[in-house]
Amino acid sequence: MASVSETGHAKNVANLQDLISFVTGYGATYNPTKNALKLPQLTALATASQTSLADVITKNTAYNNKVNERVNAFSGLKALSTRLVNALETTDATAQVIKDAKGFNRKLQGKRASTATTPIDPNTPAPATISTSQQSYDQQIQHLAGLTSVLISEPSYAPNETALATATLTALQANLTAKNNEVATAYTNISNSRIARNNTLYADSTGLVEIATEVKKYIKSLYGASSPEFAQVKGIEFKKAKK
Repeated sequence: MASVSETGHAKNVANLQDLISFVTGYGATYNPTKNALKLPQLTALATASQTSLADVITKNTAYNNKVNERVNAFSGLKALSTRLVNALETTDATAQVIKDAKGFNRKLQGKRASTATTPIDPNTPAPATISTSQQSYDQQIQHLAGLTSVLISEPSYAPNETALATATLTALQANLTAKNNEVATAYTNISNSRIARNNTLYADSTGLVEIATEVKKYIKSLYGASSPEFAQVKGIEFKKAKK
C-alpha cells in the first residue's frame, strides 16, 4: 500500500478527532447499532491511530540515525584503502600480491561504493526500499575483507601504524558489518511500523477511513442530508491510501 503522505496520514487522524467532537455534541441522539461506530470505539480508534503515527515517527528517526552512523563509519574507507595499498607497495610483496590488493582498492573506489555518503536529516522519511543501498555497503565490506585477506597473506606486511595493521582492519570490518546490520534492523522496524499504521488507518472494514466514512453516513441517515448536523461533518475528508 502506497503512502498518502506523512501529512495525509496525520490529516486523517486529525479529522477523525474533529468528527468525534461533533458526535460527542449530539449526545444520546447519536446511537448507532454497529458497535464500531459508537463513541467509545471511535475514541479508542483515535487513540490507536495517534499512537501508530507517533510510532512511525520514532522508528523513522531511529532509522535515519542508524543510516547516519553508518555513513560516518564508512566515510574514511576509500582513503584508508589507498593508504593500505601504498603501505603494501613498500614491502617485499610480489607484483601479483600488489595487483590483487589494487584490484580490491579499485572496487572500493568505484561508483557503487560511493552510494549515500552524505548524512541525512533525521526527519526525512525512510525510503520504500533499501535493497540497492544495502547491497552497496555489503559490497564495500566484502571488498575490505578481500583487501585485508591479501594483506594478512603477505608475511612482509607489518606496518608500525596501528590504523594500517591487519588486526585493526579486522576490527573495522566487524564494526562496519555491525553498523550495516543495524540499518537493516532499523529499516525492518520502520517498515513494520508503517504496516501497522496502515492497518489501523486503512484496513477494510476496521480502518479509520472506512469507520469515519460510515459515521458520516449514519449522521446523514439520522438527521437527513439537508440537516445542519450533517452539514457539520460532510466536508470532513478522509482519504484512503492508494494500493
